[in-house]
Amino acid sequence: MAELPMGKGVSAGKIASNVQKKITRAQEKVLQKLGKADETKDLAFEEGVINFNKQLVEGTKLQKDLRAYLAAVKAMHESSRRLYECLDDMYESDWYGRKDVDSICEDSDLLWTDFHQKLVDHALISMDTYLGQFPDIKARIAKRDRKLVDFDSARHNFAAVNKGKKKEGIKITKPTSLLERAAPGWAQGILSAHNVAQTSLSRSQAEEELERAQKVFEEINIDLQEELPSLWNSRVGFYVNTFQSVAGLEEKFHREMGKINQNLNDTLEKLENQDMSRKTGNQEVRTSTAQKSERTQDANHTLSPGGPPAIPKSPSKLKPAVPPPPKVTPSKDLKQESIINLFGEAATPNISVTSPTQYEAPATANLLDMDLDSLQAATTPAAQNWDPWEATEQAAVTEEAVAETVSDTAVATTETTESVEMPEAFLFKVKTMHDYNANDSDELELKAGDVVLVVNFENPDEQDEGWLMGVKESDWIQHKDLGKKGVFPENFTQRM
Repeated sequence: MAELPMGKGVSAGKIASNVQKKITRAQEKVLQKLGKADETKDLAFEEGVINFNKQLVEGTKLQKDLRAYLAAVKAMHESSRRLYECLDDMYESDWYGRKDVDSICEDSDLLWTDFHQKLVDHALISMDTYLGQFPDIKARIAKRDRKLVDFDSARHNFAAVNKGKKKEGIKITKPTSLLERAAPGWAQGILSAHNVAQTSLSRSQAEEELERAQKVFEEINIDLQEELPSLWNSRVGFYVNTFQSVAGLEEKFHREMGKINQNLNDTLEKLENQDMSRKTGNQEVRTSTAQKSERTQDANHTLSPGGPPAIPKSPSKLKPAVPPPPKVTPSKDLKQESIINLFGEAATPNISVTSPTQYEAPATANLLDMDLDSLQAATTPAAQNWDPWEATEQAAVTEEAVAETVSDTAVATTETTESVEMPEAFLFKVKTMHDYNANDSDELELKAGDVVLVVNFENPDEQDEGWLMGVKESDWIQHKDLGKKGVFPENFTQRM
């Protein structure tokens, strides 16, 4: 048989006693389960144990979630620190508020550190202290359960002695065979010696054992009866203090962080305004140059040789070209005398207006549209030896060309007007001189050579300077609606 290892202060009798207690308790629990022995019940205490276990579960979960919250705060602190460090690295030295940004980054880091530490001091440590009392109480509840079994066992032994009505000195027999079967092999000798001693117990000894077991049980039971309800009621105050601490610390943290963020926002706004002022100054310089260039182009009546003109802004800072005055159509009764008089007396000396070569056909177009300067230059004498007969012949040829051009223009206009019905809001036609790529959905996409029918804006207040509303003539002829109308820059076109 293997020998039982003995430690310091441990005797064979002590080990045998502990083994005997475990076996006795096991026998008592079996008898209680089988209903052959009654069990002491305390419903109030059992309810307290149920509340204790529930409180332990809730407290453990709260501790776990609080630790997770602190871990998240620490992770957020690290992310915020890296973000502000990134801003600090990108912030150039000559930008506005460089020193302020350095101070803001440092203050943010210190605030996060202080917030995390105070959460540990005022919430987590308090939580750990609160849960620290549960293991001891749990161990005492388990000990009370064991002492209650011992008390019930001693009570049953004493009842058995009294029930047999045995006299003083009669020995109490024990079920030694059961003990020997339950005990391990190395404890057989110890149990045999213990059983011999137990057989000599008298009635007075059974009573003393009962009193001792009852006293131990009641001492533990009374303490727990007072502590369990008190611990259960303390949870309200603890939960209030814990969450008040967390809420108060978080409120203070966000208030201070809000000030830091406001300072950063103010600094960045001033930086933005400074940058916008610089860009506005450059834009004004470019606009001034563009205005000078536009005035030069208007004076010369030519387009920029480098490409299409600048697109006017909306609203444009450039004044739109003033539309020409309405053209006056000459009367059809205009005679040859009027045509000849347009060239001046110096160009047509000694020409008889009653000559058979004069044209009787009435003018059919607006002669004011003709380039009179070029005609007059063509009829101006080139030398002092001017020949009146040559001038007369040249004037006749010029008159014939003018009449033919005017006639062709009146016929084309008549044909267009008769074949195409213009929109109700139609004003005039323009011809596109340069390609224009639309930048928005309400703009027209134009190619050089496109003809556009200009119409009124539905709301005059919506018209911006330098912009017209119209529809391509090809779209109008095909669809007969203004669904594809849009705005376009006036300086990309020429009025027809």
